[in-house]
Amino acid sequence: MNYQDMMHTETSSGIHAGAPLPDSARRVAGLLAALGHERPVVMLPGTGKTSAEAAAGLGCDIAQIAKSIVFRRLSDDAPVMVVASGANRVDETKVAAIVGALGRADAKFVKQRIGYAIGGVCPIGHLEKTVMLLDEDLFRLDSLWAAAGHPHAVFKLTPRELQAMTGAPVADVALREAA
Repeated sequence: MNYQDMMHTETSSGIHAGAPLPDSARRVAGLLAALGHERPVVMLPGTGKTSAEAAAGLGCDIAQIAKSIVFRRLSDDAPVMVVASGANRVDETKVAAIVGALGRADAKFVKQRIGYAIGGVCPIGHLEKTVMLLDEDLFRLDSLWAAAGHPHAVFKLTPRELQAMTGAPVADVALREAA
């Protein structure tokens, strides 16, 4: 069994190998290895479906959670993914101004077009070409945690690594409070 097949559990003393990863997380681990990313996929003891749950499970700031929000572009039905800081809400008006009018992407659309279930949507390894944007606020941080294809699976990376892996442009996509 190689590193990609093993579950890694984050503990206070470090990362320990254990039972096999779920198939979707193993697929992400393989993609990460192919990209030369050396940090393992980590299985959270609890769910990481929300940014708050993932941050609590990792013991990190909610801003360090790189959440993947999927929309449906109305003009051509293309999937649009915004990878945003867990501390931010995505401003759909800003995103639409960049990529075109948006609609909601339901769980079926996300699974069929992106390839992951909601709560475990990874920013890489999509089933089809995805229009992507990265939240500029991610680049204020030294490290991030992103979903690794399963609601309990995450991996650590830097904002620059995220940009290199996705090729996505950086944009102001956060909803800001009126002054």
